[in-house]
Amino acid sequence: MSNEHTIILCPGQGAQAVGMGKGWHDASPEAKAVFDEADDVLGFDLAKLCFEGPDDELNRTDNAQCAIYTASVACFHALKANGTIDAFTATAGLSLGEFTALHLAGCYSFAEGLKLVRLRGEAMQQAAEVAPSSMVAITGDVTEAGIELICDKVNDALPREAVMVPANYNSPMQVVVSGTLDACEAVVGEAEAAGFRATPLTVAGAFHSPIMQPAALKLADALEQVDWSEPSCTVLSNVTGEPHVSNPMLIKKRLVEQLTNPVRWSQSMQYAAKELPGRYIELAPGKVLSGLMRRTDKSVKVENYSEPK
Repeated sequence: MSNEHTIILCPGQGAQAVGMGKGWHDASPEAKAVFDEADDVLGFDLAKLCFEGPDDELNRTDNAQCAIYTASVACFHALKANGTIDAFTATAGLSLGEFTALHLAGCYSFAEGLKLVRLRGEAMQQAAEVAPSSMVAITGDVTEAGIELICDKVNDALPREAVMVPANYNSPMQVVVSGTLDACEAVVGEAEAAGFRATPLTVAGAFHSPIMQPAALKLADALEQVDWSEPSCTVLSNVTGEPHVSNPMLIKKRLVEQLTNPVRWSQSMQYAAKELPGRYIELAPGKVLSGLMRRTDKSVKVENYSEPK
């Protein structure tokens, strides 16, 4: 067996932009069929929202997650049809993208995945509206222990109901933290005092934090209604940073945990670079994952297919 792998990388929320997926939709009947199925499943014109916006509608958590999942799967089918992708040995997706990765690995149908993603997005939006909260990107040579220390200082200094936790380990040079609005304000000063750059993000709420617990409960119920198969290839877990075990019950558990725990994307990509050498392909939309890989391991080249070549 060859030592070379083909790894499919699936983008997460934040990769959306008006016009996403249109190039693939127009160039590939296979990609168009995916958008058509999404419109049927959702009962509204998702393709029009992806291609024409408006921005504020597309950026809503419930819409953005459906749009990214659909654009990624459409891109995948176009690349399969034109021969760019043949067999692949692993998939990985950032946050929402983990649902795309699991679909591509054969765990559930496109339609089942889209319904899950829609429910997840709606539940996250609702949880965010109940508890006003946000996220802050911290940039610099950040270690896990260093970020935890900053979060602990903020939590210790504020009332008990304040929340500040690590949310996304994006790369060795960037971690995103999540929390209540008072904690997000305070963490900027703590991070800058420690020598890092802190950038408040425009997001609906504190994703991958305890604030998302109501959404986690709704997702857990929905996952039980879906007919699952074991993955046909390696799929990396956001929660552990390593491959999922091939047990659907445990995969579902990890997907629920992902909503309230940090996404270990940096650790996933470090694992992949070491254990899965080979060809890396980033699906549409955007180029976020290619950029994060450059900051994680420069020796790994990622082919980006946000648009047809």
